[in-house]
Amino acid sequence: MIEPADSRGDPRIYLAAERTFLAWLRTGIALMGFGFVVARFGLFLREIAASHASIKLPPASFSLPVGILLIVLGILVNVIAAIRHRNFIRAIDCGQFRQVFGSNFAMCLAGFLALTGLAVAIYLAILL
Repeated sequence: MIEPADSRGDPRIYLAAERTFLAWLRTGIALMGFGFVVARFGLFLREIAASHASIKLPPASFSLPVGILLIVLGILVNVIAAIRHRNFIRAIDCGQFRQVFGSNFAMCLAGFLALTGLAVAIYLAILL
């Protein structure tokens, strides 16, 4: 007897959900790592400015708050990914996956990261 492709007992569905969860965790970890690099970028710029008297930096550091924001965003992505994974599994078990979940979280994250990247690019363009 052949089970239907959307069977709740199919392990491929659960393994796909787990792969998606792990991809979100990698995204969160990458955001935290990138946030650390961005936060330390200001320190790097200050060291260059100290060694070259002709380079002047703006008085307020922009990279530290942006770096901290990216680290916090990475933490939030990991927490939300865990909650969503738990809800995915429950929805799959109930056979209601398609009615429950959409891609709003991913679209909001992509938009926020695009705006953050634009802000950093503008800052660097003004700085240089």
